[in-house]
Amino acid sequence: MPAISPQPASNFSLRLLALFAVAVSFYLNIYAVPLFDLDEGAFSEATREMFERGDFISTYLDGKPRYDKPILIYWFQAVSVFVFGINEFAFRLPSAIAASLWVLAVFAFVRRVRGDERTALMAAIITATAFVVSVMAKAATADALLNLFIACSLFCIYLYWKERERRWLLFTFAFIGLGFLTKGPVSVLVPLAVSFLFFATSKELKTWFRVVFNPLGIGIFLIIAMPWYVAQYLKEGDAFIQGFFFKHNIDRFSNPMEQHGGGIFYYIPVVLLAVLPFTTVLIKSLFNIKQLWRDEFTRFTLLWFVFVLVFFSLSGTKLPHYVLYGLTGTFIIMALFLNKLDEAGAGTISSQLWLFMPQLVLFVVLLLLPEIIVGALPAIKDMYLREMLDEYESQFSIIYRLFFVAAIMFTIFCMGERRFLPSEKLLASGVVVAFSLSIFLLPVIGGLHQGPIKEAADIANRDNLTVVRWRLNTPSFSVYTQRVTETRKPRSGDIVLTKSKYLSQLNNPEILYRKGGVVMARME
Repeated sequence: MPAISPQPASNFSLRLLALFAVAVSFYLNIYAVPLFDLDEGAFSEATREMFERGDFISTYLDGKPRYDKPILIYWFQAVSVFVFGINEFAFRLPSAIAASLWVLAVFAFVRRVRGDERTALMAAIITATAFVVSVMAKAATADALLNLFIACSLFCIYLYWKERERRWLLFTFAFIGLGFLTKGPVSVLVPLAVSFLFFATSKELKTWFRVVFNPLGIGIFLIIAMPWYVAQYLKEGDAFIQGFFFKHNIDRFSNPMEQHGGGIFYYIPVVLLAVLPFTTVLIKSLFNIKQLWRDEFTRFTLLWFVFVLVFFSLSGTKLPHYVLYGLTGTFIIMALFLNKLDEAGAGTISSQLWLFMPQLVLFVVLLLLPEIIVGALPAIKDMYLREMLDEYESQFSIIYRLFFVAAIMFTIFCMGERRFLPSEKLLASGVVVAFSLSIFLLPVIGGLHQGPIKEAADIANRDNLTVVRWRLNTPSFSVYTQRVTETRKPRSGDIVLTKSKYLSQLNNPEILYRKGGVVMARME
């Protein structure tokens, strides 16, 4: 029989797939999962309290100053809340929009530099459906917005290097200023360091110094970023400087904060999981490091990824989403690799097994997740976590099981099917992974981890209860009750929200609600 020669899908089909990927990954079910503590709850409650206090300059969390992040994401959330009300959709919408613009920027950048719409569309779809992006795009935090500005600033500095048009340089400073207003110094550090390394390897350090010290660019940065910092300092004084710059930036790099530490190789498995289902593509594409280095475009994206990986590997505080700041470069590298893969055609069945193996393993694990939880429960020592997972049966339906059986069958089909190009099957698989995350995985995790908090808040609202929290850091409770929740040791007559494992320390209170390791009780 003659060999099958797959025909590439039209760019129109890929455009439709890209739009569908964004819709599924960023917006599907965005309203249906409870806010996750600590971060989503803290950002959302701080935004809610801006309305309560009538103060849109300084952020407060449960009545106390919050110096963790600058103001821009809170302003965007405030606009969304003003339009849509206090709910999960409103708090998460700014992140979803930022992520959508991020995908659009990736597409526009690759198409302009490479002149190839197909590669640009593949890069956009990979960006939209990579596991970590799909999570952070639906999170009511500053990270999706920050990634948009970091990516755009680096896109612009590369375009300035390539085209030497002044507008790209000025855009670079503008995006850095917006990033500085979103999360502070990291928005300056990443573009500054990556551009330095790139210009140095291109033997153009003199040009880099002229770029960095461009007076008009610096002026644009200051006009965008500085007014709020000055207003905040005049309002809050030295406490803001100590809290934001020293505690949440310098100290965060020097030492682990809130027990978020890890070894030097912490981010290696994180990266491999973050880019699912494209893990094998990333590994194979990085094997060609010599070729990546010789090409100016891929050298730029490689330096972007490597700097972020090394810098945060050396940081004292480690959180999985930090590596996201450098993954845009890898998404572009992977799209270029898929183009080369397509040139080889469908290949043999065995040559495609490795391509789909990561997602096959993912789907098998998710299918067997109830059994994994059952097997793990006896080994869990923490009573709070054990009681939380004890509620697992209510989160897994027959539809959940049937979906992942179908997903496994689809993946096996992709491994053997030879009528479509490998890249197109993998991109479609990315949409399936994003769909499974939005419809099944996040609701399961949210139901187990945050469902009891939201239910307790509903009871507090129904019965008009004033609650104090004790040894339980869940600011989402304040969001759902729409009132500041005091955090302290309970006194006689108080209604306390805490972990059930601390009940023995409360002198036999009256239980008002108990589920998933969370208890709300009335003190004698």
